[in-house]
Amino acid sequence: MPIYEYVCLDCEDDFETLVLSSEEEVCCPQCGSKRLERAMSAFSSLSVGSGGGCSTGSGFS
Repeated sequence: MPIYEYVCLDCEDDFETLVLSSEEEVCCPQCGSKRLERAMSAFSSLSVGSGGGCSTGSGFS
């Protein structure tokens, strides 16, 4: 279930919403408008460990 970011073309509110299907209509939670533009989403990732690469598993050479 993807989370999409939208910008309302009427009130310029930006918001995120969980979209359950491609047929689901999304409305602005601020003004109720259906005139929306999907925004580019920024994402982050978490890297664990100090090596910065892939782990080989055992730790022995």
